Amino acid sequence: MEDSASPLLLRRRLRNELRAARLETGLTQEQVATAMEWSLSKMNRIEKAKSGISANDLKALLPLYNITGRDRTEELLGLARGSRQARSRRYSDLAPVTLLELIDYESAASSISQFEPMAVPGILQTEEYALAVLKVFYGTGGPAEQVPALVDLRTKRRDLLFRANAPMFSFVLDESVVRRRVGSPAVMRDQLLQLASLAGLPNVTIRVMPFAAGPHPGMRVPFKVIEFDDAPDENVVFLEGLHNDAIVDDPDETRSYLATFEQIIGLALGSPDSLHFLRTLSGEVA
Repeated sequence: MEDSASPLLLRRRLRNELRAARLETGLTQEQVATAMEWSLSKMNRIEKAKSGISANDLKALLPLYNITGRDRTEELLGLARGSRQARSRRYSDLAPVTLLELIDYESAASSISQFEPMAVPGILQTEEYALAVLKVFYGTGGPAEQVPALVDLRTKRRDLLFRANAPMFSFVLDESVVRRRVGSPAVMRDQLLQLASLAGLPNVTIRVMPFAAGPHPGMRVPFKVIEFDDAPDENVVFLEGLHNDAIVDDPDETRSYLATFEQIIGLALGSPDSLHFLRTLSGEVA
């Protein structure tokens, strides 16, 4: 997945370095913006990793932060150049821009919390399950040609679960997700067994929201909250829509969705019971 080459990751690394350097000098954002003849909004975008910084701007900024050593300067310039490059991917002409942005956010996250009321989350899907789902979404002809590459993208995303320093994942799946037949019985059985297997990873928790729980706060929409240890106020929420997905970065919104997720967890089966449920259900598929 080339996570280390993600412009988002490089922007966040550079942002951390520059913000620490600014604080060490005792300068405010306003003072730096004035000295650099920037707007305050440009300064904010750079320090929130919303945009990159050009090499020329960085060369002018570093002396203001008392960074003049050649090696240190070249290190930061390398981050700046990488953060402004368009990421080269085989999927860029196929997958929605929002999905590719989501993948970058996931690769930089410290934890990811997701509620899914309809289908197994993409990152947990087997190749056969993903193929069955995407065939329905894309139908036949035209866009159907994209399906193999998109299946490959979904299954490669699973590598993040096993990466060194991987995020902590917490999933809550509505019972309808694991009972809804997708593909053949064998496909569904393998998917359920894979969920049970992935739930055994030290950084993955999978819970099932049983029908018996009745109405609950997650019934309205699937959502995913992506959190960052280095900047909690920059957490984001990914919302799936029928025609368009959205990434929301408003701090109040993200806190609200996190609170909702905690409510959902309180109503779901615990991890051991959920694992038992998945294994039992896999044996009942026929």
